[in-house]
Amino acid sequence: MSPRSVQFGDRRIGVGYPCFLIAEAGVNHNGDLSLAHRLVDVAADAGADAVKFQTFKTERLVTADAPKAAYQKRTTGEDESQFQLLKRLELTHEMHLELMAHCQSRNLLFLSTPFEEESADELVQLGLKVLKLPSGELTNLPFMDHVARKKIPVILSTGMGSLGEVEQAVQIFQAAGNAQLVLLHCVSNYPTDPADCNLRAMRTMEAAFGLPVGFSDHTDGIQIALAAVALGACVIEKHFTLDRNAPGPDHRASLEPDELTKMIHGIRSVESALGDGRKLPATTERNTAEVARKSIVADSEIPADCVITTEMLVLKRPGTGLPPAMLPHITGRTSRRVIPAGSLITWEMLT
Repeated sequence: MSPRSVQFGDRRIGVGYPCFLIAEAGVNHNGDLSLAHRLVDVAADAGADAVKFQTFKTERLVTADAPKAAYQKRTTGEDESQFQLLKRLELTHEMHLELMAHCQSRNLLFLSTPFEEESADELVQLGLKVLKLPSGELTNLPFMDHVARKKIPVILSTGMGSLGEVEQAVQIFQAAGNAQLVLLHCVSNYPTDPADCNLRAMRTMEAAFGLPVGFSDHTDGIQIALAAVALGACVIEKHFTLDRNAPGPDHRASLEPDELTKMIHGIRSVESALGDGRKLPATTERNTAEVARKSIVADSEIPADCVITTEMLVLKRPGTGLPPAMLPHITGRTSRRVIPAGSLITWEMLT
């Protein structure tokens, strides 16, 4: 099954198109709008295609006493609840408007992840043309159905999910008549051990569902993202921050600005290296071929009107004469004139 492509604004996402690069600001703004604006500028300066935030209503997302994840306890302590943590990280409606305008001025696609129906509705009302759904909602089929029926492109992370659970979500979109779906392979641990990444699962989902597939990367560093692109990821999503040591749940598993820039430059380099798959010499190899390959050469002086034998010939550099494969077609011919020793044999020398 050949993967389809999906239109994101003026960009088409899928096999054969440039990898779509999402700089995941998430909640690394710490509830500070000025910090969020700086994150937009960092993403734009690094060459990202989109910057992504998170949109949620804490009261609709978690109970008052919901525990934190283990990684959240490590990064923010155990004194506050998940509710308290998320409440101070909410973006208001006005903040969304400001950040969207800033993204437009920097030629970035503004993305945000809704975690419940009200937030998804708000983002669509704000005019977002693409929604990014989080791994935690993969099995929330009523929410999947709510979003699918909006008939706009969706990027769906599949962390913590089995192939069967991904299939259930895909079927929800199919039933809603929304074929504009991109799947992201993901491991929901922060940071992710590379040994847990199982990047080949991207190919499994691509083959199973015929959809564009990418990778939401939570590993340290940039190497795994580059490997994912080499394996065919159509989208890469990666957390970034201004300071990895800043307080907050996701900073430690995020790239700093110079690392984000290196990752994006590296991805574009990997893409350029993939080529079209045809085995042909590169134009830049021509000079090397002339120097490194061999030609048919007279090993000693060959008299005129002499029948050429193998013993009269040798194979030497440079490769600008007749190639070694022509040797059987040279022997048995007659020389038109004297051929000096060391001369590259040409057809004009023979009858």
